[in-house]
Amino acid sequence: MMSRPSRRSFLKRAAASGFAASVTISGTKSSGQVIGANDRVRVAVAGINGRGQIHMGSFAAIKDVEVTHLVDPDSRLFASRSARLERQTGQKPKCVQDIRQVLEDPTVDAVSIATPNHWHALMTVWACQAGKDVYVEKPCSHNIYEGRRMVQAAEKYNRIVQHGTQWRSDPKWRTYTADIRAGKYGKLKTANIQIFRPRKSIGIKTPVTPPRELDYDLWVGPGPMSPFRDNLVHYRWHWMWEYGNGEIGNLGAHEFEMARWAMPENASPQSVISLGGRYGYKDQAETPNTQLTLYDFGETKLVCQQRGLHFDKPLKMSIDFHTADGVIREGHFYPHGKTQGEAIVGAPPSGLPENHARAHFKNFIDCVRSRNQAELASDVLDGHRTAVLAHLGNISYRLGEPTSFSGPPEGIAAHNIASESFDDMKRHLVDAGGVNLSKDSYQLGPLLRFDAQAEEFVAATEANQMARGSYRESFQMPDIV
Repeated sequence: MMSRPSRRSFLKRAAASGFAASVTISGTKSSGQVIGANDRVRVAVAGINGRGQIHMGSFAAIKDVEVTHLVDPDSRLFASRSARLERQTGQKPKCVQDIRQVLEDPTVDAVSIATPNHWHALMTVWACQAGKDVYVEKPCSHNIYEGRRMVQAAEKYNRIVQHGTQWRSDPKWRTYTADIRAGKYGKLKTANIQIFRPRKSIGIKTPVTPPRELDYDLWVGPGPMSPFRDNLVHYRWHWMWEYGNGEIGNLGAHEFEMARWAMPENASPQSVISLGGRYGYKDQAETPNTQLTLYDFGETKLVCQQRGLHFDKPLKMSIDFHTADGVIREGHFYPHGKTQGEAIVGAPPSGLPENHARAHFKNFIDCVRSRNQAELASDVLDGHRTAVLAHLGNISYRLGEPTSFSGPPEGIAAHNIASESFDDMKRHLVDAGGVNLSKDSYQLGPLLRFDAQAEEFVAATEANQMARGSYRESFQMPDIV
């Protein structure tokens, strides 16, 4: 296996091969050439099992964009994905297992990352150091510390780094949230997120030898080495703390981004408390399939409730905005005291944000060409601030203790909407999950204070340790990028 590329080695290779690892506005391609309006942008897609297939097809559909490389530790995917891309474009991409081979190639302009979450940040930093622009899926980071390193790398190497939250490229969401932020419906008091998506059990599997076509050591990468199981690769890593961030970091990232867009511009989380559990089945997954989190932004609060029992009703993703004058719900404004809602013209629909995926990828390519970071629909700093919210909720939850369902905890009971959500959660567990509340319990996390400027918890050593994470040798996240 190749050694981890250091910043120094990238710069040496850059000087030797004639491409710039740190470029200016006028010199944008890794080859040192100017990307003109009709010049091709060459993209490598890393992670090609699930979401990566959307990356492949979307980039390949953009004029003068070529998907030159497909990257995945699992070579079993290469034949089908390569054939699919060749049918679409008439060109066959190179397939490699190790992203570092791509980063050493001066003909590649950008890397599009759809890997498991624990690879997002390190791959982004490496790509920035190698002079590549980056499109990175949500959540952009696996922990708070590495998210800040991503922001620093993008700034230091003058890279275009887009965060994969597609609603940011939806003009309807832009107008909707701008009006809420401006107080058109009254001052925003609470944003209430609801994410209800059925999730099946991942079962219980014993460790086995990884398939020979899968470079499992490379798949684990910066994460801790755990025995390979058939219920880990692919996708189900989402529900393991070592590699994923649960639903709050998965679909929650989309909703957090929109909620932040509607909040006052400089609003920052001051505290968090989270609770929940995993109900309905016994399996090896670790993240909760039922979770309720309350964030305090000062004058504005944020509530996020997730449900994921496998026998749940169909998907629901929505945000209710409670203002001083009423409630904005499902594209309607309900003034206080009225049951009839006023339709908001042009309001975005609820649900998954797939309709604007292509516009989001196109926005990235446009900015790769223009070098205007200000035109990014969701830059790496936006992505970092959004991911921080998921990390805050998960850290509180993971530090929790089993608690009886006798009543809402103090930190939740003090907020009406959070308290009502707790009661809804209990009813749902009984009605849909058959949970016996008198015998079962939930995990209640501590109320954690957060210094958003320092990006540290206040007087919470264990929480701060979890915010940093750890990395295997040869896959260390640099303290100085």
